[in-house]
Amino acid sequence: MTASSANDQTPHVDCVIIGVNAAATLGACISSIRSSDYPGERVHIFYVDGGSTDTSVELARSFEGVEVIELDLDHPTPGRGRNAGWKAGSSPFVQFLDSDTEVTPGWLRKGVAGFTPKIAAVQGLRKEKYPLKNVFHWLTSLEWNGVPGMADSFGGDVMIRRSVLEETGGYDSVLVGGEDPDLSQRVRLAGWEILQLNTIMTRHDIAMTRVGQYWKRAYRSGYAFAAVRDRLKNQPTDFWKVEYKRILVRGGGSIFLAAAGLVMLMAGSGPFVSWTALGLLAAGLGLLVYPRIFRMEAFVKTMDLDLADARLYAWHCSLVVLPDFCGVVRYFWGKWTGRPLRNKGRKLATRGQVQ
Repeated sequence: MTASSANDQTPHVDCVIIGVNAAATLGACISSIRSSDYPGERVHIFYVDGGSTDTSVELARSFEGVEVIELDLDHPTPGRGRNAGWKAGSSPFVQFLDSDTEVTPGWLRKGVAGFTPKIAAVQGLRKEKYPLKNVFHWLTSLEWNGVPGMADSFGGDVMIRRSVLEETGGYDSVLVGGEDPDLSQRVRLAGWEILQLNTIMTRHDIAMTRVGQYWKRAYRSGYAFAAVRDRLKNQPTDFWKVEYKRILVRGGGSIFLAAAGLVMLMAGSGPFVSWTALGLLAAGLGLLVYPRIFRMEAFVKTMDLDLADARLYAWHCSLVVLPDFCGVVRYFWGKWTGRPLRNKGRKLATRGQVQ
């Protein structure tokens, strides 16, 4: 980091990193902050550990000046970690980071410069390090970032005014997913704005190689959609309403498929049974593969994809609603039974997981 003169009016920034079993990436994250061109004495680093069993805590403490906060929770959440981090500091701006990200050298200056009196939060672009490593990395790289300008929400990497965190109470400490859009909507409903800059903020390696990781990430996303929409149901905002309905309608196609199987299994044979099962099957498949059938041309135009890539992305959009829908069901089951989805701290690892 660069030094600054005694009369430098550059504002202080607290960098809050959260992680669980993050030893594989935490050192690079902290080093990227240290390599920033922001005045060194005006950047304060906090690492909040959610209960690691690896060497994450020891690694963080090996960096001079890094304040380590150990939560050691049975059920850690991103919100608990971020709240503990920003409450431990005092700087007017707080940069939140996941421990598997690396900040670009000029971001802190650009982020601070983006604030105006109405802006509560500023975010840049999160870029995948290896977007062509496999299909999972490629899909992630397509969907990370929004359009530059005023944004509807922010993600896990974002710079926020401390006064706004104090005004809103910060992050929801219960949610295992969706804590960022939840806070962003409370921020916007309080009259503030969110700015998306067209500059790289962080680089990230999602480290996803298995279908199971892909399913879990989408499952958590569905849970988050349901949780956030449930919290906003009486608020004057349409945030995520279209996306949520899309999951319910198209993901609900799986119910038609299950019903077709049950009809054939339980009702025996016969023309009526066969036609009923066929109708349910057609309805279910039609809902699920709608993007593959009808959205190819739109993906080519709006996402600047060639036909082969558009076809692959369309299949993703068709199939991802299945784990999304399961996540929605899990949220409401947990709400009605008093058993919300919880992280199991000892089994978490920041790299390759949804945090």
